[in-house]
Amino acid sequence: MTLALPLAAPGRAADAIRLAVQKTGTFSWELAAIRASGLDKEAGLSLEVTELASTEAGKIAMRAGSADIILSDWLWVSRERALGAKLSFYPYSSALGAVMVPAASPIKTLADLKGRKLAVAGGAIDKSWLLLQARMKQDGIDLKSEATIVYGAPPLIAAKALDGEMDASLNFWNFCAQLEAKGFRRLAGIEDILPKLGAKGAVSAVGYVFDESWAASHRDAVARFIAMTRKAKELLATSDAAWDKVAPLTGTSDPAVLKTYRDRYRDGIPRRSIDDEEKDARVLYRVLAEIGGRELVGPAAELDPGTFYHAVPGD
Repeated sequence: MTLALPLAAPGRAADAIRLAVQKTGTFSWELAAIRASGLDKEAGLSLEVTELASTEAGKIAMRAGSADIILSDWLWVSRERALGAKLSFYPYSSALGAVMVPAASPIKTLADLKGRKLAVAGGAIDKSWLLLQARMKQDGIDLKSEATIVYGAPPLIAAKALDGEMDASLNFWNFCAQLEAKGFRRLAGIEDILPKLGAKGAVSAVGYVFDESWAASHRDAVARFIAMTRKAKELLATSDAAWDKVAPLTGTSDPAVLKTYRDRYRDGIPRRSIDDEEKDARVLYRVLAEIGGRELVGPAAELDPGTFYHAVPGD
């Protein structure tokens, strides 16, 4: 999935791309690396960034036509396509959440969560939570009814975990990294359970999302955008110095937390072909549709065939 960076024509005005970015999200980290290394200028792109408070705000911006690209997941893209909005998805990260427990916790396996108090970030139809439930049902455990479940926003769940209010927590990957740096133990990463649910490799749940017709009329700019982001990821994967520009955006100055952020971010960089990503997404979509139902996936029982975007032939 390596793309050569097409160079912008000399003297040509930069193509503007409007990005709606969650202020506390990792997309802002990537953009910091892009700007610090001049990759946007090299690609002939002018990135117009609007910072938003939440991922939901990004979806609203996309629906309203006030953003060209946001970050979201293929589940939402497929649902929107089934409802008539022709959006496209291109992989951004395979970093997923994890079930975290205190270092000294007697909980050693996922089965030990029975009868325990589990905090879940993101709500009742959060993908990671649904995938965890699906995995446990394979072992005859209905975690939703056999454990005490508490839902909350990711920062709140992390705080409650640190305060010892919960036996275990399922949170987004960057909050898990905070807990890990503070001595918590990863009972299981969601990526660890995906093979049991039929996935063949690391699955990019989060990606760049844009309108299909916009991409068709800006195909060259989209190719340059994707190639630029790949270059930024490679920079963040290989250069610790590149993280100097990212560190202020992470909300921490703790070296242990920063190192864990860096390691987990690197682990999540997509390395597979779009075809392989799409095959696994199709399998996991069926799992999610079965357990989450219409409330989660809308009218489509299968991943919409046009969900994934192919930037170049053979991508």
